[in-house]
Amino acid sequence: MIDINYQEEDNKLVTRYNQEKPWGMSTSVDLYDCDPEILRSAEKIKQFVNELVVLIDMKKFGETTIVNFGDNPRVSGYSMTQLIETSLISGHFANESNAVYLDIFSCKAYPPYKMVEFCKDFFQAKDIKINITFRS
Repeated sequence: MIDINYQEEDNKLVTRYNQEKPWGMSTSVDLYDCDPEILRSAEKIKQFVNELVVLIDMKKFGETTIVNFGDNPRVSGYSMTQLIETSLISGHFANESNAVYLDIFSCKAYPPYKMVEFCKDFFQAKDIKINITFRS
């Protein structure tokens, strides 16, 4: 679990977002030591995207693209993109390190800490790193 009151922090960020009116919010989420069976499953990744867009109150635009590729073992694994009506969700799922690298960008505010907690739980990550940026 994230060591903060994420509801309170999410409320502060969304309030600040609404006051500053930036172009969008971008959250980078790095998840480490994830369950290898989950991050190697295209079906699980699609399930993750479907649940995530509902959680952050977004609307998918088109289908989720999931491609497994990479000749270099360090970076091989699935990559995912999902257009949303307010921008894009993307991710890479690294087989060798069992890490997940996600980027959620939207010009509509969303609760980033709630989203990160969901991501951590879904992939059963042991450790996380997040970066939240308002894009002008």
